[in-house]
Amino acid sequence: MRPFIPFINVSIFKLTFSGAVLLALLAAPTAYAQKAKTKLVANPDGSVAGPAPTKPARLQPLFGGLRPEAAIQQFGTARLDAIAASFPTREEASTFFANKGYEYLTESQPDTATYRFNLAWLLNPKNADAYRGLGIVASTQPTPDAAIALLTQGLALAPTNALLLSDLGTSHLIRYGLNTKKKDLNTGVELLQRATTADPNNAVAWQQLGRGYFHQGNYAAAWDAVHKGRALDMSSLDFGLITELQAKQPDPKGLFK
Repeated sequence: MRPFIPFINVSIFKLTFSGAVLLALLAAPTAYAQKAKTKLVANPDGSVAGPAPTKPARLQPLFGGLRPEAAIQQFGTARLDAIAASFPTREEASTFFANKGYEYLTESQPDTATYRFNLAWLLNPKNADAYRGLGIVASTQPTPDAAIALLTQGLALAPTNALLLSDLGTSHLIRYGLNTKKKDLNTGVELLQRATTADPNNAVAWQQLGRGYFHQGNYAAAWDAVHKGRALDMSSLDFGLITELQAKQPDPKGLFK
């Protein structure tokens, strides 16, 4: 899997989770699955269950899967109040720490990023960006289950957020590559369709949608999505997908031979 890319603009990183973290995973789901033998699962309430933690709770997404009340009690109400007092509102404090989380991701410091995203969540449990940031961190887990659980919670708070739609859709395609369940494939495609509708300029989402169409056997639509992504950003191209597509159907535009 590609490491987090240092020294890139934070605003760009926030727009390219799928490109920076997930694009390579889609091209090699087997390697992703073999990364570890332990599988994380999502509980019915959306919390994440898994093996015995090896990190302090503050360095685990949502403090190890706690509800906000329990996490605040563990962190310390007075301590959280002191942090919030430095900002006009808790919502602004939450936004600040979420943005800091993305900064630390660009510096390849996922633990520090997790702590900042957790703070953002404690200060405002309705901050969808905190869930998305934690979903990015969770994408390094052996399976996409934890990332899907977190991104799903974020999307419930911001159902039209194009970035969450794109990231979650791509995560479902990754899981489809591991389990070949049509439900994940169809869910991934539907989410990516919504993402490209919400933001037609998201080049990475178009490439991932192309992969979804490829798995559905809709090669003409896959090529169309690839070309739309290419027109927006050449760096978004998934050459693994293009090679697979060429084996099924020549490029209608003749750009890839």
